[in-house]
Amino acid sequence: MLRTDTPVTVHRKDYTPPAFAFEHVDLVLELDPARTVVTNTLRFTRQAPGPLVLAGEELELVGVSLDGKPLADARQAADCLTLPELPAQGTLEIVTACQPAANTSLSGLYVSNGNFFTQCEAEGFRKITYYLDRPDVMSTFRVTLRAQRAAYPVLLSNGNLVSERELPDGRHEAVWEDPFKKPAYLFALVAGKLECIEERIVSASGKEKLLQVWVEPQDLPKTRHAMDSLIHSIRWDERRFGLELDLDRFMIVAVGDFNMGAMENKGLNIFNTKYVLANAQTATDADFGNIESVVGHEYFHNWTGNRVTCRDWFQLSLKEGLTVFRDQEFSADMMGSESGRAVKRIEDVRVLRQVQFPEDAGPMAHPVRPDSYEEINNFYTVTVYEKGAEVVRMYQTLLGRDGFRKGMDLYFQRHDGQAVTCDDFRAAMADANGRDLTRFGRWYSQAGTPVVAVRTAWDGADGSLTLTLSQSCPKVGIETHPGTPDKLPFHIPFALGLLDADGADLPLQLAGEHQPGATTRVLDFTEAEQSFRFINLPRGAEPPLPSLLRDFSAPVIVDAEYSEAQLTFLLAHDSDPFNRWEAGQRLTTRALLQLVADSQAGRELKLDPALVAALRTVLNDQQLSPAFREQALTLPAEAYLAERMGVADPAAIHRARQFMREALARALQADWLAAFEANATPGEYSPDAVSSGKRALRNLALGYLADSGDAAMQALAGAQYQSADNMTDRSAALSALVNTFAPGREAALADFYQRFEQDALVIDKWFALQGMQRGTVGPQGSHAGKHTIDTVRALMQHPAFNLRNPNRARSLIFSFCAANPAQFHAEDGSGYAFWAEQVLALDAINPQVASRLARVMDRWQKYALPLRDRMRAALEQVAAASDLSRDVREIVSKALAP
Repeated sequence: MLRTDTPVTVHRKDYTPPAFAFEHVDLVLELDPARTVVTNTLRFTRQAPGPLVLAGEELELVGVSLDGKPLADARQAADCLTLPELPAQGTLEIVTACQPAANTSLSGLYVSNGNFFTQCEAEGFRKITYYLDRPDVMSTFRVTLRAQRAAYPVLLSNGNLVSERELPDGRHEAVWEDPFKKPAYLFALVAGKLECIEERIVSASGKEKLLQVWVEPQDLPKTRHAMDSLIHSIRWDERRFGLELDLDRFMIVAVGDFNMGAMENKGLNIFNTKYVLANAQTATDADFGNIESVVGHEYFHNWTGNRVTCRDWFQLSLKEGLTVFRDQEFSADMMGSESGRAVKRIEDVRVLRQVQFPEDAGPMAHPVRPDSYEEINNFYTVTVYEKGAEVVRMYQTLLGRDGFRKGMDLYFQRHDGQAVTCDDFRAAMADANGRDLTRFGRWYSQAGTPVVAVRTAWDGADGSLTLTLSQSCPKVGIETHPGTPDKLPFHIPFALGLLDADGADLPLQLAGEHQPGATTRVLDFTEAEQSFRFINLPRGAEPPLPSLLRDFSAPVIVDAEYSEAQLTFLLAHDSDPFNRWEAGQRLTTRALLQLVADSQAGRELKLDPALVAALRTVLNDQQLSPAFREQALTLPAEAYLAERMGVADPAAIHRARQFMREALARALQADWLAAFEANATPGEYSPDAVSSGKRALRNLALGYLADSGDAAMQALAGAQYQSADNMTDRSAALSALVNTFAPGREAALADFYQRFEQDALVIDKWFALQGMQRGTVGPQGSHAGKHTIDTVRALMQHPAFNLRNPNRARSLIFSFCAANPAQFHAEDGSGYAFWAEQVLALDAINPQVASRLARVMDRWQKYALPLRDRMRAALEQVAAASDLSRDVREIVSKALAP
């Protein structure tokens, strides 16, 4: 089908309230894969003059009536239904038909493996029926589902089950009613051959609740962890925020074809199977953690997103940033220790730096609350989610945990049942705590990552240290267009401590204060430049050493001059675990960037013995948890290093990083072997934080040992692969074999496939591992005989590969294009040609998945020639396609914009 829709830019400033309100919606769906008929009966009230214009896509209009009489003047267009001259109130009945089996976009109502599912966020409901498909139209829903019982024995929708009955011709009916008003994006239905695990719990107020996790029958044994995660989420929200489950039942349903991770539809959460199904044999520790996090995220949306929702899609971070923060806090609390919380914080900041910071510096850069968009699906971004979560975290940092809770309580008191804005949330936080947060609002309206430069002046005679902070943030993305206003300083909560010569924290007292306070201080940094004078410090020639931006208190880049000796001291002594990790990352990043420069210049690559000694100390420090040591000894990612360079050189980065890995592997071989042996986890597998941390360090050690090139060490990987009793250890061993081209590599790959060929999620891992395999990179960026792209192309012909399944496409194509920079950025441009082919192929099937793949080339101008020219040519090839979706068109047009 030729797509000729012209791009339309939607602006936040143009928002107007809906002209009509819908008090109640009654939906009747006669479910049939080829042609589902939907009868939509809605009670409306006029709120402003003008016609009622309802959105609709790919719908067959069967009939329209007003108060029981046919409406002759209804006008149907390609994407809307216009109803002029409606009275002040009345009842409309709109009958439409859609084709779920033909819906490959997986938006709206679609069929997966013979079952019906829906995905309505952001604008999928308009593919089910004509509607005011916007988040500020909130209605109660009654849903009647009818289908053949033999094919679809289970019929689910939002809310509470009202009735069930048998119908003629082998059909049956279920009626569901949701007592809470909701926007259409939270509507859901599921129908098919499913089974569930269920639990009954009693809420904090004494009410019984039914919890269900629905899956295809063969997957039922893999649902226990998801159920436990749901129960933990419910209990955590009761304790932390006083929020209870409001419905009589809460359901999770897993589907193998899904565009995202999960969806928070009121009372009926629909999940990608990846975030539900797990057992020791098929899921890694990371999978178990992700399931807990995503189950928590979607459950927490019941209040932060459902009970209080967004006025418009520009406010998306109101629900997503807040809920990501909530799931991060939940996961950190579930780690069970301060060390565990630190590890969780490090993991979250890694994602922010490796993915969001580059987005903030590229052509798609946008504020946490965007001002415009062409396709809303393109703004489900790490800026809206992860940076949005950092903005919410800054409220807690500024106000304290108790102050943040007071703000949350006021937010729900004011806005329960409403569709509101990010400014409403900020006002609740400010009013509940008596704080002026006006300048803090700039985090919502300005894009980019601020850089905070730090200068210190030490007066040893009177024991005072003056800390001067200056902030800058250049215009990025849409801000670079002519006429945009100059950027203003952000309100940055800047946490810091000062360490004495023994590494002890000093009590902090600012000039003008009567006595010292805590050893960590959060400064309100609100101007372009501010100075803070700390007094009553120990006098002497040597100043205390600042520990800056503790716990990563704001999403900024800190520009501070530390010597290698100072970083080594912080790595050994800082009481803030995040900054202890950060000191190590600064040391290794500095060394890696020097190795990159040496590689580019053709100089011999050498590793500083002082760095080796510092990392050996961390590896052998038994006072540090294994999970923390694993994080501290994981080298910065190649993508992160590319962003630290003025002009990115993927081949040189890969050579430098791989040189450091191999050098550390050889220099610390005995230490790695000791860590490998000391961190075994005998007995029954458990994904608890302590056991997971031990496996993480043990498998990091195994990867380094394999990189040493020692055949005996590589044999350890082969032995672990064969003896593993869990997927974490088996997949880590397979990765070590594959990435070092060790003996037994091909046999292990074949064995892995044979063992798990009936488990789609495990075969996704098999595809992903091969898409991300290192291969080799020659001196000028050419492949030296091991071409990962050849493997990827061959795997696309594998019987198990299916481009229409988002998980499978992501497992192979995205793994290669987005997570294997050295191989993707081959100098011959073969990776870019492959990218263009796959973006266009996916766009014809599923534009949302295609647009996410298109984002891989956002930062093409960051790269050295000739890569830059070849990337631009690939982008232009995609842009020239005549039938691009608006999803992909927006991405490539912004990437190519001057």
